[in-house]
Amino acid sequence: MSISTSVLEALLQAQPQLRSQIYFKPSLIALSHAMEDQVLAGVGEPLVIANFQQERFYRQEAHRYRRIAAQTPHVYVLAAPETEFKNASGHYETIAFAPTDELKHEWHLVVVGEQYASCLVCRERDAIASTPSPEGCKNQNEWSVLQTSFLEMDQSRRFEGVWTFDRQVSCWVANLLLDRIVGYRPELAAKVAQAKLKLQQNLSGFPQADPGPFAERLVTYLQAGQYKLLKAYSSIAIQERKERLINSITDTIRRSLHLDEILQVATSELGQALGLCRCMIYRCKATDTAATISHEFLGSSALASVAQQTWPLQNHPLFQEVLEKRSPVWMENTQSSPRLQAVPEILALAQEWQIGSWLMAPVFYNDRLLGLIELHHCGAQTYRWQQDEIALVEAIATQLGVALIQAEAYANLEDLNEQLEALDRTRSNLIAITGHELRTPLSTIQICLESLAQEPDMPLELRQVMLNTALDDAERLRELVQDFLTLSRLESGRVEWHPEPLPLGECVDLALSSVRSRQAEVSLPQITTCLPSELPLVQADGEWLVEVLSKLLDNACKFTPTQGQVTIEAQDNQNQMLEVTIGDTGRGIEPNRLEAVFDRFYQEEGALRRTTGGTGLGLAICRQIVQNWGGQIWAQSDGKDLGSQFRFTIPIVGNTKAQPAESASETRQPTRRPRNRTRAKRRTTLK
Repeated sequence: MSISTSVLEALLQAQPQLRSQIYFKPSLIALSHAMEDQVLAGVGEPLVIANFQQERFYRQEAHRYRRIAAQTPHVYVLAAPETEFKNASGHYETIAFAPTDELKHEWHLVVVGEQYASCLVCRERDAIASTPSPEGCKNQNEWSVLQTSFLEMDQSRRFEGVWTFDRQVSCWVANLLLDRIVGYRPELAAKVAQAKLKLQQNLSGFPQADPGPFAERLVTYLQAGQYKLLKAYSSIAIQERKERLINSITDTIRRSLHLDEILQVATSELGQALGLCRCMIYRCKATDTAATISHEFLGSSALASVAQQTWPLQNHPLFQEVLEKRSPVWMENTQSSPRLQAVPEILALAQEWQIGSWLMAPVFYNDRLLGLIELHHCGAQTYRWQQDEIALVEAIATQLGVALIQAEAYANLEDLNEQLEALDRTRSNLIAITGHELRTPLSTIQICLESLAQEPDMPLELRQVMLNTALDDAERLRELVQDFLTLSRLESGRVEWHPEPLPLGECVDLALSSVRSRQAEVSLPQITTCLPSELPLVQADGEWLVEVLSKLLDNACKFTPTQGQVTIEAQDNQNQMLEVTIGDTGRGIEPNRLEAVFDRFYQEEGALRRTTGGTGLGLAICRQIVQNWGGQIWAQSDGKDLGSQFRFTIPIVGNTKAQPAESASETRQPTRRPRNRTRAKRRTTLK
């Protein structure tokens, strides 16, 4: 059975004086509940007929109709079945009409009692045109899915219909619906006849229904709707504020990787958005005992600024709880908080800076603490931190964690770029030095050996010259390779150090002997040793100390003309260190290059056009040696052609003073000797 006639259309044809109106679903719910409440609050056994369109809408109100069924036996519920709804006689009569019946698009509720009557007859507007039809679907399941999607737009559903207290109209609609009930369930004919009989009795002479309950229900429903609307608006405003803040910080992160700018924007935006007295963001680690406040927002000019103040963390109860919980923690009133009462230092801090309510949120990234966000409300009044404020702070902390990591990565990338540039310069210098310092002596050695091999009758004097030239260039190659290996061992930490108490004068004498023997055939500048008669013993490895002195003296002699002067001085700098100075009156160093001279392969004139030999590794080796024993090395010069001074420090052995040395032969020699073998010794052997 399926009836295509609309109850609303039939009513309007039978009662032309009625005018239909437009109702939204919330209004119909309020009216229906008011009619049902009138049954629950009244007496007697009224007739109640309800059409819910579909089973899913009926299930939302089933509990109410079980209560109504306890009031009267004449309760009839109609709906199109979807899963479990069917024709049944239980607490009340349920009538499952065909899904193609016009009732599926209508909403009806009729209540007829002895003292009142009301009727609500509505039809969903454009339901036939809007609702998916089964003919356009592949199967019943697809049709159900489409219907569900359509009907879930609940609050915007519109109905056209009639709501009235008129008893005659209510009885007419009730008779029409009872006839349809009998059509679907003929076994209810006797019970329906009793209901119709009650409708015929006392059609006139009864009071009209009291509209009070309906008005109260509508007001209550509207107030509840307004409250939900306000909550929705508040939630939207909070979400908008949160997204605006996050977008502002994200935009700053995208525009700049400058950490100070990012933190300042976050501090200012968060402080203004929450109306705080003070907002602070600063960097710290989980192991820090204190931190420096780097960025601050003040909500009032009357508040004291804590910027650049040292903030204690070691005994701070909020900080310890943050590390434990890994989430924001707060105090609503610092003066009454038992956590602060147990730590007088932090309580005094809160009083000094007028902190009334305190919130601390961590900035984490991959379980690593990067910093903290602190929010303060000042004054004696208790401030209750809201969940939306805490959620906002957590969202900002998450963004800051990403920003801090990105800024660190950018800084590390800059360092890596500088290192790559340095490596590139080193590679270029190495290529130049390899070409100049290796190829040239190898070519000389090859020419000398070829000449000796091809000219067996060469005079003895010329043969000796060839051999000496080859030996000299072989020594240059050996020194170059030795410097490479020495610097590599020092930088990789593969050197075994043997520090011992040593007199500086001995090491200076050995270094001078080494320099003079290596440059026996070269006119050296005048070298003057100006050491005090009494010097404290130094704690160093003798072999490496002689190496530093030798290389610095070599460097001074190399860049000082023959008529110039080189001096060696030493003094106690009153800091448990002995300061040694090797000065010269030579070429000098530009002020902007005083630090660069210690770089590997540094050549003042360039690797290929310099007038003096060398690999550019000597000063780099000296720096590695001096830094190993805890000293410092640096260069001083007033500029080009104004001479230079190289200074380095050596640790002193306690306060023990060395005895004055009468001569080099009377002093104790270091246990290790310089490793350089001189060319002069080899020449003597050849002769």
